[in-house]
Amino acid sequence: MEDNSIIDLYWNRSEQAIKETEKKYGNYCHSVAMRILLNREDAVEIVNDTMLAAWNSIPPMRPNVLRTYLGRIARNLSLNKFRHIYAQKRGEGETWVAMDELSECVSDRTDFLEKIEANELAEIIQEFLATQRKSDRQIFIRRYYYFDSIQEISRRFACSENKIKSILFRTRKKLEKRLTEEGYYYDE
Repeated sequence: MEDNSIIDLYWNRSEQAIKETEKKYGNYCHSVAMRILLNREDAVEIVNDTMLAAWNSIPPMRPNVLRTYLGRIARNLSLNKFRHIYAQKRGEGETWVAMDELSECVSDRTDFLEKIEANELAEIIQEFLATQRKSDRQIFIRRYYYFDSIQEISRRFACSENKIKSILFRTRKKLEKRLTEEGYYYDE
């Protein structure tokens, strides 16, 4: 079923909207959640919560790209759950590694996830990424938005892992410089 038809089902408050959404995008939302949470049961819960959030937000929202809209919901729900689960302890996996790498650019590391969600900071990061080479931008997004491992990115871009690490390091340093200019980073 086409996305516009699914969205129309939501607007008509047809429960078929959830069934069609899950059929078309359930695996995608599960994949987003698994990358962050590394737990199948939690990922299934996130998919269900994503479907409920879509039901509650459409209408009044009318997403331009349903897949992106659902992915953003699943990602945010997963990050919230991740934060809740690992508030007292450090988890394993790419999510912590990626967050630790990126947190070097922000001065208050304990408050990093809250700051990244702030609209102003997100806008600065988006503007910064728009100035980067397309491949560097895509690598950065694969690592810090989708939480892909270095190995996965290396395969995707047919580059060595060392080259990917180098690109990420240089991009983080450029971002750190930009954030410093904007007043978001300072040495302690």
